[in-house]
Parts: sequence; C-alpha cells; structure tokens
Amino acid sequence: MNLPNKLTIFRVILIPFFVVFMLAPICPGYANYIAVAIFIVASLTDLLDGKIARKYNLVTDFGKFMDPLADKLLVCAAMICLIETGQLAAWIVIVIISREFIISGFRLVAADNGVVIAASYWGKFKTTFQMLMVIVLILNFDNCYFQLLGTVLTYIALVLTVVSLIDYLWKNRAVLKEQK
Repeated sequence: MNLPNKLTIFRVILIPFFVVFMLAPICPGYANYIAVAIFIVASLTDLLDGKIARKYNLVTDFGKFMDPLADKLLVCAAMICLIETGQLAAWIVIVIISREFIISGFRLVAADNGVVIAASYWGKFKTTFQMLMVIVLILNFDNCYFQLLGTVLTYIALVLTVVSLIDYLWKNRAVLKEQK
C-alpha cells in the first residue's frame, strides 16, 4: 500500500465525517465551516495522490480504479447533502451523477475489451469546477456577489459535465463499435 493509495483511502474515510458535519445538527454555526474544511482536505488529497503517483512511478491498478471512484463518492455525497440543505437543485445533481454512471459503465465495457481509458482534461476541469462549486455553496455567505459566484460555478460545472461526457464518448466511440 503506497502513499498515493493511502491518500485515496483517507479521502474515502473523510466522506462520512463530511456528511455528518453537513447534515447532523452538531456545532451550530460552525458545522458548515468544518464540513468545508474536511471537503477541501479531501479534495487536496486528490491532487496530491495523482502527483505523487506519477512523479515516483507509483501508479497501481488499485489507484487507477479507486482514485476516480473516491472523487465521485466525495463530490456526489457533497451534492446530495446540498440538495438536502436546499442549496442545489436535484435535477442538476441527477445530470451530474448520471454522467458519472454512464462513464463508469463505459469504462467497464472498455476494460472488458482490454482498453484502459485515461481521464481527459475536460473531466479534470469538470471535477475542479464541481469541487469549487461545492465549497462556495457550503460556505453560503450572505452576499449577493458570493451567491452569484455559486450560481455561475454551478452552471459552469453542469456545462463541463455535459461537455466532458460528449468528449469522452466521442473520443472512445470505437469501444462502442466493438460491442456490436
């Protein structure tokens, strides 16, 4: 178990703590700050584990599978919590989570054909904007400019979600042709 894989596991372990501070009535007035701190730490482990794995040639099959899964679990848990708190529309979360299921299924089909599909820059931008959106929405400062920033980030994340899906399917359409 190398350091990048430990960071990935740590990110998954942080998710229930994040959810508790988002939804449980503990630490009134401070819970959202604790939740956002946990989310930022978890998000930074995503950045770190990839850099360390590539720099020190520590890329593993476990990491290739668990790292994107950990990201999806973290972001999806956050967005579902934001539905519960009334800060994010359910239809937006449904679109975003649907994209994740489509891509995961597509990756399984590709893997069954011996094809490994790397993450694209669109997907990385999508994840970055989703994480920024979550942070801004959790902080929920009572300021019209901050509220506008949250709305803009939400729609940028949504557009990048759809664009990254289209890009992913288009670039890897040969995998679908092999299934006929």
